[in-house]
Amino acid sequence: MQCDCFSTSLETNGPSVCVMTAAADIAIRVARAAFNRALAEGDLAAIGPLLAADAVMVTGTDSAVIAGRKAQLMAWKREFAAKDRMVYTRTPDRIVASPVEPVAMEHGRWQGSVGGAVQASGDYSAKWREAGGRWVIEAEIYLTLVARI
Repeated sequence: MQCDCFSTSLETNGPSVCVMTAAADIAIRVARAAFNRALAEGDLAAIGPLLAADAVMVTGTDSAVIAGRKAQLMAWKREFAAKDRMVYTRTPDRIVASPVEPVAMEHGRWQGSVGGAVQASGDYSAKWREAGGRWVIEAEIYLTLVARI
């Protein structure tokens, strides 16, 4: 269980309360695991529901902007068809849920492997939104720190 503290007033000396974010933390980690599984299995049908309709991804190496669920699914379809397909895994380190809006930030590490050998890795952040009782990705940004390709 994670506990993050947030200020309850706009004043710098205002009281802080500790807000339990366990439900959001668990739900986002479960959704991230489902996304990782879908990437490993090349399952576009499983990826779609995890993305907001207007989701944005900024890639780690060339900072390409892929805007919208349809565009991301097309990009993943191309990636899944590649001969030496890179399999990406995201590992969340920390999830911070907002106490005032149904949004959260996920921070973690990513890696891309071909045939089990890590080819690239780095850090990422993702913004999630709870909509209709489920968490979806609104935005992701990646930073490549190591590349062997």
